[in-house]
Amino acid sequence: MEFRILIVDDEESISTLIDYNLMQEGYQTAVVHDGETALRLAEKEQFDLILLDLMLPNMSGLEVCEKLREKGHKVPIIMLTAKSEEDDKITGLDVGADDYITKPFSPKELSARIRAVMRRAGNHESNEDIISFNDIKINVETYQVFKNNQPIEFTKKEFELLLYLAERINKPVKREVLLQDVWDFDFIGDTRIVDVHISHLREKLEDEPKKPALIKTVRGIGYKLEGQV
Repeated sequence: MEFRILIVDDEESISTLIDYNLMQEGYQTAVVHDGETALRLAEKEQFDLILLDLMLPNMSGLEVCEKLREKGHKVPIIMLTAKSEEDDKITGLDVGADDYITKPFSPKELSARIRAVMRRAGNHESNEDIISFNDIKINVETYQVFKNNQPIEFTKKEFELLLYLAERINKPVKREVLLQDVWDFDFIGDTRIVDVHISHLREKLEDEPKKPALIKTVRGIGYKLEGQV
């Protein structure tokens, strides 16, 4: 099941970045840059969540949120705010926003907020917190991993790396992308830390770590988690 997210932000560099990252996560997206257009689109089309910037031309994010709630729309809304807009965050929650996130934020933080809000809103399927492939189960909510129903201990970063790959199962991911999104490095740094953590995952998950059947190296690119969902 694909979820649709409406992105509303008048800064094109920000909306483009959010759009790219959410599409990488598998969401369908629509992008608008002002409040009036956002309101019209949200009333006309079906969305599973709206990312709504607080400060918009013509009509503020607060007004958009308030009008949608007045008209009975229950779509989850996450407000995008700046640090200087502390009072407006509270106002946003008062008029019906479900959550807010302060700029600048990492793609990983935004994805986590989206999943949390959609779970609370009941937009996810009942098994959405469980990712299963082959003999592996990942419980996203409790940060637990099971192989053949036996629990396996992971560090926080190992879990985040495994989850990132599992959410993109059978798709190659560049080392640089893993470094940026899992470690929040916004520059091309030393990717050996990625290789070390991949080695740890293989030691814990693979039947033969030196001949990995699950976490494959994609030459010249990075890594890919292969499995039957």
